[in-house]
Amino acid sequence: MNEPVRRDGERITRNRRSDATVSRILAATEAVVLSGGAERISIIEVCERAGVSRGTFYRYFSSQDDLLDAFSRHKREGFHQSMLAATEHLNDPDERFRALIAYLENYVAHGQARQLLLAAPEYTLRFFQRIFNDSLVRLQDVLRVVFDSWDVQLGVRIDRELVCEMLIRYVLSEQLVPHNRVSEGTDRIERLVRSLVMPSIESTGFVPK
Repeated sequence: MNEPVRRDGERITRNRRSDATVSRILAATEAVVLSGGAERISIIEVCERAGVSRGTFYRYFSSQDDLLDAFSRHKREGFHQSMLAATEHLNDPDERFRALIAYLENYVAHGQARQLLLAAPEYTLRFFQRIFNDSLVRLQDVLRVVFDSWDVQLGVRIDRELVCEMLIRYVLSEQLVPHNRVSEGTDRIERLVRSLVMPSIESTGFVPK
């Protein structure tokens, strides 16, 4: 009677160990890419940093290209999951908007995308291309409650795709040409969004908080 439960427990333990192993390998991959670039990545060095054997490595990844593809997916999903964690618990449109702005500003200031770009430019530019359309969809989902609120208050429909595209392009451009005007504070992105909806704001007197 207890045998199925024991097997389920064993399966969960194995899955957790597998997840932990893959996480170590991906963390080691990031360290190797940052130190030497994606073109010169060494599977042996990744294994040494992750504390796994080559046999264990090849249990999860078939090649260097497979590893780099998985690393790219891991970074994209990490960005999106962190964005959700920062915003999805907030139902108030103004609070969600401010939380998203704070998350994006923090990512621009402290994320490792620029380090990756400097260490592995070709690989990182391909990563930026892959993340663009995916993030466009994810951002519209995150900001749906915000856009709905603005539509009602403004009496017009916000161009949601345009606003989200601008947000993504801002984040990516900051990796290429970061600004150093610290005195401007953390409201640059918010002011950019307001500039996009300014015609509607001028006609209604409404300003998103």
